[in-house]
Amino acid sequence: MMRVGVAVAFLGLAAGVAQADIIQFRSPTGNINCIMVSDPSGATARCDLTELTPSYTRRPAGCKFDWGRSFAVGNTGKGYLACVSDAVGGAGVAVLRYGQAVSLGGISCVSAETGMTCTNAKGHGFSVSKAKQKLF
Repeated sequence: MMRVGVAVAFLGLAAGVAQADIIQFRSPTGNINCIMVSDPSGATARCDLTELTPSYTRRPAGCKFDWGRSFAVGNTGKGYLACVSDAVGGAGVAVLRYGQAVSLGGISCVSAETGMTCTNAKGHGFSVSKAKQKLF
């Protein structure tokens, strides 16, 4: 597995300082932008799509922010449609070339010509592309 663009961030919390590992990457086309975060409370992978034909058209329950373009999975549980008020990606984010993979905190993401797939150790996650998105 290849590690792409690893950065260590220190987040100040009321009870002290917690350390988080963060990996950001994008697909070769730039249409899929992803972030993986692992800290003492667990890990999450999230990918946002710039352009897509939506496979999910029902707003997540209780979501008051943007939805339908962001997909996530934790190191436990199933993949889910994320309700977000931000976006991942930006200038200078490393490209995860087709056939390459990156892992952090028990979650792995693989880049393919057919899209990006992120899974946890239980086999749950998501697969996203411009044409189709799938949660499992």
